[in-house]
Amino acid sequence: MKFFLNVQMKSYLRGLEAEFGESSNAIRLELNRMEEAGLLQAETEGNRKVFHANTKHPLFNDLHSIIRKHVGLDSIIEEIAEKLGDLKRVYLTGSFAKGQDSKIVDLLLVAESIDKNYLNTLVEKAEDLINRKIRLLTIKPNEEQVFVKNESCFLVWEAGNH
Repeated sequence: MKFFLNVQMKSYLRGLEAEFGESSNAIRLELNRMEEAGLLQAETEGNRKVFHANTKHPLFNDLHSIIRKHVGLDSIIEEIAEKLGDLKRVYLTGSFAKGQDSKIVDLLLVAESIDKNYLNTLVEKAEDLINRKIRLLTIKPNEEQVFVKNESCFLVWEAGNH
């Protein structure tokens, strides 16, 4: 999931070992299998072999879509982002932005003003659909660069680009 949800995600063997608490051998085997299958690409950065998703692989879009559905992003976008009139952008933050599964989906919503009561109603509907809790932070567009720069996040929806 780590590589196929956020296509900008890169990681190396020791980092994955620490993150997942698995032996480096087990992780190395899986990384090598995925690289041989063409799902991952590797680059050398210093003395590290860094892996990232191969976005040109014929199955990449399917895997990306499956992961988005598993997380519930498609349902969240349909139930929240597209129904809030003044919403500019939605960023995924927290565990999922780092490529880790979680029972909580953290989102950063960028808008001039949001009807909080209506938003809460939409969030409750989306939570029921995805069987996860949604934690929101709403900010104004003039605050966006500070939050995006300081948070591990990536853009999942933008007004006019859906």
